[in-house]
Amino acid sequence: MSGPSWRAGQRELDLVLGDITRFAAEAIGNAANARLAGGGGVDGAIHRVGGPAIMEECRRIRGGCPTGQAVVTTAGNLPARYVIHAVGPVWRGGEAGEAGLLASAYENTLGLAAARGVRTLALPSISTGVYGYPLELAAPIALGTVADFLRQDSSLERVTFVLFNAETMAVYAKALEALT
Repeated sequence: MSGPSWRAGQRELDLVLGDITRFAAEAIGNAANARLAGGGGVDGAIHRVGGPAIMEECRRIRGGCPTGQAVVTTAGNLPARYVIHAVGPVWRGGEAGEAGLLASAYENTLGLAAARGVRTLALPSISTGVYGYPLELAAPIALGTVADFLRQDSSLERVTFVLFNAETMAVYAKALEALT
């Protein structure tokens, strides 16, 4: 189910209710853990559907991925060329730099996509699952970071937040409305 969208010139940010592992885009963002070890939620689904090629590349990345950063692997069996694994912060009450780290995770994902000439990118809601980041606080950061990036000159033409459930979609739709 498609939701609202936002435009900056020819670039578009939109919201879709669905399964990111079935969404066709050149790159798919993943809400990863710092060890790049797979896990639950979006991360587990991406590894399950994408197959072992993703984990093989993750294992070759020495030292994992620090919070706020991102790394790229193949997309394996997913309908994409790349998976960009971003590590968002664990919610600790909002006084441990979580907002900056969350914005950084999105910025680094967008930067890696643009550096590879990606035109279409699908993103999940990073850190709002088991990491406990409150949706109402995370959505404006996620959408604002993407909108700021799209206002710049880059190869990205469309960024789609593929949101897993109606609650997340509603919160993101409200935040997108406030952005416009």
